[in-house]
Amino acid sequence: MRDSCERSGEDEEQKEEAMAACGRLSGVPEAEQGPEADWDSDLETEGTHGLGELVRDTLYLRSCRAHSVVPISCFLRQGSAQELNLQHRGLGPQGARALASSLSSNPYIKRLDLRDNGLCGAGVEALAGALSKSSSIRDVDLSENQLGVAGAQALCAALTTNRAMWKMQLSGNGLEEQAAQHLAELLLAHTDLKSLDLSYNQLNDQAGETLGPALAENTGLTELNVSWNHLRGPGAVAFARGLEANIFLKVLDISYNGFGDPGASAVGEALKANNVLEELNMSNNRISAMGALSLGLGLRVNQTLRILVVSRNPMRSEGCFGLLKSVQDNPASALELLDFSDIQVNAEFDGLASSVKGILPELCIKTGACRVEYKKELLPVFRSALPASVPK
Repeated sequence: MRDSCERSGEDEEQKEEAMAACGRLSGVPEAEQGPEADWDSDLETEGTHGLGELVRDTLYLRSCRAHSVVPISCFLRQGSAQELNLQHRGLGPQGARALASSLSSNPYIKRLDLRDNGLCGAGVEALAGALSKSSSIRDVDLSENQLGVAGAQALCAALTTNRAMWKMQLSGNGLEEQAAQHLAELLLAHTDLKSLDLSYNQLNDQAGETLGPALAENTGLTELNVSWNHLRGPGAVAFARGLEANIFLKVLDISYNGFGDPGASAVGEALKANNVLEELNMSNNRISAMGALSLGLGLRVNQTLRILVVSRNPMRSEGCFGLLKSVQDNPASALELLDFSDIQVNAEFDGLASSVKGILPELCIKTGACRVEYKKELLPVFRSALPASVPK
């Protein structure tokens, strides 16, 4: 079976039929259309567009014709709206090339959502050129687009030259260790990027060894999501060491990786030195009771972490007890939520939990049997630990 990137050059006959259909819908007979004819069905908004928007639409329509793609009607209705949502539109590389010509000159769009459009490396390369020139776009979602190494390289290079971007979502793009080098360069060069989502990729231990030092040197990122990857072994340790030196990151999601006990121990060491991190999700990371005890050494001295999620780890009641005991031994602990969901604990743990609640009455402790609600608002990275396709 060939993927969508391999099929992007096919189906020309269907494209021509669709383009002709657009011409018919606009009320202009196909035979009478000239090279500059407006052949999209949504151009009936004449009179509501300003001169700049009319020029933009004309450029877009010409570009669509040049690349043999049907124009996206909602883009033509965009006007001066600040968000352009084109999720699941099947743009493909050619559609991305057509769109890119209008994005660089659009002064209104601040958020661009192109999730699941089969853009592939070629389409992202075209968009990267537009993003490098845009002074208005701040937030871009390119998740589930099969970026590949070429796409990641082009995008990271573009963002390095455009300091306006502050949020980038690259979830579900199959990014591997070859792309990690370009991502690391982005972390080192772009100090204005605040939020980066790399979840649901294939970043492995070699990628962790590349990203760790870059994370240590990064001086801008405040939210990072690398959940659902393959960070384990030496790569997980190297990544955690990067956290130890980082002085800006406040929210980190490393859930659904394979940090194991060595990675948990490295995170514990990081928490001893890190005085900035506030929210940490380590659920489903193969952490045993021994790893939990090592992680607890960091909790014994850390004074900034407010939220720690370690659910779905095989640490048993013994590991949960050790973590909670470390919190009890830290009078300056800032913890508000300690999440042991889906881990069964014993009566000894329940007794300790009661004692700790006497010291830290605001601390919310979740276990397999105690599913109390945390009252404060969680940042988006923590609102769903599972993908939509996995039963909760």
